[in-house]
Amino acid sequence: MSATSTEQRVGALLERYRGAVNDGLRAALSRPGVEHARYMRYHFGREDIDGAPLDAPAGKMLRPALCMLCCEAAGGNARRALAAAVAIELLHNFSLIHDDIEDNSDTRHGRPALWRAAGIPQAINAGDGMFVLAQRTLLDLADAGVPPERVLDAARRLNDACIALCEGQHRDIAFEGRATVSLAEYEAMIGGKTAALLSAAAAIGAVAAGAPAATVEALGECGRLLGLAFQVQDDVLGAWGDPRATGKSAADDIRMKKKAFPAVYALEHLDADGRERLLALYAQPSLPDADVAAVLDLFERAGARDGAGAAARAYAGAALAAIRETDLEPERRAEIAALAEFFVDRSS
Repeated sequence: MSATSTEQRVGALLERYRGAVNDGLRAALSRPGVEHARYMRYHFGREDIDGAPLDAPAGKMLRPALCMLCCEAAGGNARRALAAAVAIELLHNFSLIHDDIEDNSDTRHGRPALWRAAGIPQAINAGDGMFVLAQRTLLDLADAGVPPERVLDAARRLNDACIALCEGQHRDIAFEGRATVSLAEYEAMIGGKTAALLSAAAAIGAVAAGAPAATVEALGECGRLLGLAFQVQDDVLGAWGDPRATGKSAADDIRMKKKAFPAVYALEHLDADGRERLLALYAQPSLPDADVAAVLDLFERAGARDGAGAAARAYAGAALAAIRETDLEPERRAEIAALAEFFVDRSS
C-alpha cells in the first residue's frame, strides 16, 4: 500500500470515530459545577483562555480510535467502547498537560501550552481534574451494557496503564541527568510512557466487545508494540521533523538533550571519537543552533535515522504477528495493519 493510500485509509478510520468521541469529550468537559474544566477545554482547543468558543487543531485521537477499532475487530459494536475511548483520550491529555510543564514546552498544537496561558498551578490542577474525569467517564461503560466484571477489568487496565505511563515519564526525566542510556533502558521507558496506554486502548476495546481472554491479550500486545513503533517514529520527528507538519520546533528533543532513540542509538554505534564528541555536546548547559547541527551530523554518521526506521518497522511487524492467530473481523484487521504502516511512516 502506498503512503498516500495508507494515510487516506487511516484518515477515514479516524474520521469514523471522531464525531462520537468529540461528543463524548464535550459532555465530559461540560460537567456541571466543574469550573476548572474551562482550562481543559482550552487545552483541547475548544475555547480560548477567556472562555470564548474556539475550533483550534487538537490531536489525532489515535488512542480512542484504536479502542473502538479493536472493539469492532473483536466482534463488538464500537459504541459499547465509547466511554472507554473518551476516558482514554482524557487520560492521554492529562499526561500532556503535565508533560508540557515538566518539559518546559511552550506550545501544544501551535498554541501556548496550558501552563503558559493559565500558569503552572492552574495547569496542574486542570491536569489532575482531567485524570479523575477520565476515571469517572470509564464507568459509563456500564450504561452501554458492558457487564460489571468487564467494567472492573477495564478500570484495572486503565489504571495499570497510568502507573506505567507515569513510570515511563519518570524514567524519561531521570535519563536527562545521565550521560548514557542503553537501548534496552530506552525501550523500557517508552514501553511505559507511550506503549502502555495504546496497549490498554486496544485491550479495553476488546474487553468492551465481550471478547475471550486470549483475544483481549493478543490485541493488548498488538497495541503495546504499535506504541513502541509510534514512539520511535515520534523521536525521528523530534530530530528531523518539519515544524509545519509536527507543530513543534525543529530538533526540540536535541535542545532538551532527551535520550530519544537517535541519541541512544548514536551513542551505541558511533566510533570512540564520535561518541566522545556527542557526549561533550550533550554535557553543555545548552545547545545553540550550530551545536544542534553538529549533533544531527553525528546522528547521521551513526546511521541513527535508518536504525530508527528499522526498529519502528520491526515493532510494527511484531504487532501484526501478535494478532495473526486471533479470530478478528477481516476488514478491521486490515485497518489495524494500515495503522501499523501509518505509525512507521507518519510525518506529523
